[in-house]
Amino acid sequence: MINWLTIDVEDYFQVAAFNDIVEPSSWAGYESRVDNNTSRILDLLDQKQTKATFFVVGWVADRYPHIVRNIADRGHEVGCHSYWHQKIYDLTPEAFKEDTRRAKDVLESILGLPVYGYRAPTYSITEKSLWALDILEELGFHYDSSIFPVVHDNYGIPKAPRFRYNLPNHNMVEYPISTGKFANRNVPVSGGGYFRLFPYRLTKYALKRINETENQPFVFYLHPWEIDPGQPRFDKARWFSRFRHYNNLSATYSRLEMLLDDFSFGPIMHNNHSVDSVLLHKTI
Repeated sequence: MINWLTIDVEDYFQVAAFNDIVEPSSWAGYESRVDNNTSRILDLLDQKQTKATFFVVGWVADRYPHIVRNIADRGHEVGCHSYWHQKIYDLTPEAFKEDTRRAKDVLESILGLPVYGYRAPTYSITEKSLWALDILEELGFHYDSSIFPVVHDNYGIPKAPRFRYNLPNHNMVEYPISTGKFANRNVPVSGGGYFRLFPYRLTKYALKRINETENQPFVFYLHPWEIDPGQPRFDKARWFSRFRHYNNLSATYSRLEMLLDDFSFGPIMHNNHSVDSVLLHKTI
């Protein structure tokens, strides 16, 4: 079964865990490590003959357009991950539209191709920001991958479908971040901090269960900074933010290698498979 591998291309200083101590206006003053980290992931994917979808922050694309070209030249899909990496529910609809349009324009000007996929910073399409889907459709996106069907302090729509589905009242498809079902609860098992927190054997078990028991592909996500244990540290951040961000960074790359050996992956939009055709085959 082909699962969906997604990489959220942002730098370590742009994450939500540190947005109370790092202002976007100061980003240019930090050492950037996103180029090298993204290249390491691209090299690994080449070795494993695997393609993925890379959701790129517009600010990164603006300053390092060669990253976007490198992703595309190696046969991967490029999606949009906002411009300023701010939670949607903290923005007005007008500000969100401007931010998203700016990011999409930057990416498309680099690629010379349309960008069809969107992922919200911190998965911040929640019950209070569902209006963002109207704007995404208006801006020409074909699919979204922002809804996380879990309970969490920063994101989540717990009762949302767990697998790919047509968004009600929209001509778009949703690719929710994958969860395991344990004791009738949705448990996040498919990437990011959860990939670093849980032992790999537990992650593998949960993902195999989605493929083999539920007969569904899963959406897996990762950030380039998660393979970089040598990144500069924000020691003044809150302890829980530091835990979320720095936990097991040294293990991520080797776990990613195992994951790519144990499962088959592809991008959300294959070159020979339009998301438009998915609209005709509702899964949920």
